Amino acid sequence: MSIRVRGVTKDFGRFRALNHVDLEIPAGKLVALLGPSGSGKTTLLRIIAGLEFADSGAVEFGGKNITDRTARERQVGFVFQHYALFRHMTVFENIAFGLRVRPRGVRPPREQIREKVNDLLRLIQLQNQAGRYPSQLSGGQRQRVALARALAVEPRVLLLDEPFGALDAKVRQELRQWLRRLHDEVHITSVFVTHDQEEALELADLVAVMNEGRIEQAGSPDDVYNRPASSFVYNFLGNVNLFHGRIDDGKTYFHDEASGKPIFVRPHLLEITRQANGGSHFRGVIKHINAAGPLVKVEAVTEWAATVRVELSQEQFQALHLARDEAVFLTPKEVTIFEPEEARSGSEVRPPDEP
Repeated sequence: MSIRVRGVTKDFGRFRALNHVDLEIPAGKLVALLGPSGSGKTTLLRIIAGLEFADSGAVEFGGKNITDRTARERQVGFVFQHYALFRHMTVFENIAFGLRVRPRGVRPPREQIREKVNDLLRLIQLQNQAGRYPSQLSGGQRQRVALARALAVEPRVLLLDEPFGALDAKVRQELRQWLRRLHDEVHITSVFVTHDQEEALELADLVAVMNEGRIEQAGSPDDVYNRPASSFVYNFLGNVNLFHGRIDDGKTYFHDEASGKPIFVRPHLLEITRQANGGSHFRGVIKHINAAGPLVKVEAVTEWAATVRVELSQEQFQALHLARDEAVFLTPKEVTIFEPEEARSGSEVRPPDEP
């Protein structure tokens, strides 16, 4: 089921939550609405769900305008951040709830409901927990039950609002991998809200980066990370060092606060050497080294007293034998500059190019 959002605007009093948003989601894709708090991503999700209604604009499912239809009429499955499970019902009863409350004329027979719920229990790998209550489950297990309950009614679209926000880091990682496998198995068009950049880039087929009620950029994870359309997207998707300077004849001159343009360099694109290499470089003094993990994180202070972050592989770090308070040269392998009045990219989500 494809989804199309056309010119959607939503105000809450004097606050504009969404500002003429356009978005196209191809059928069967897993899409992330990514952005900071207040960017409008949850409001957009709720408008797609029919839990909120736009002040202007339209929402289409499969080419049909469903703007004025309720959530029930839209046949969406919605998974809330805090699960919203019924505490007095068992896992089995929670999953079966949506089927059992259907009007008598469209309600499946009891045996068919039981078969459907058992299939879903196998899908979420909780067959042995069917008789337990939510309070007896871990956070990750409760989230899987919430997903199964949403899938039980065979929705046309699955919507998830910060589905892993209440979980610790290790469980989040495990559930991300599980949800990706689940999506590949059921192939339902799914949209999830997150403020976690790593989560969006790892899990989604397509990412829509939101800021101040607009979509700054939409595309594949590779597109938005490696070909950012704006300084906001570049800044939001990962760590970045910001300088002011200029580029003449291919050489970058750093620290020109008066007339320089913003220059962005990611930490892993800075090289540390003990000798100037003749190219674009600047001096720094190492102030902190964190060697825990696969990447070594180094903080240096430039000659104009700015803090710079550098990321090195363990192999590079071992070869350099860096020490605190050591004077070094830092050379960017790649720099990115955005014009102050940058044009916003179109917000149509397109599937990544086929290999």
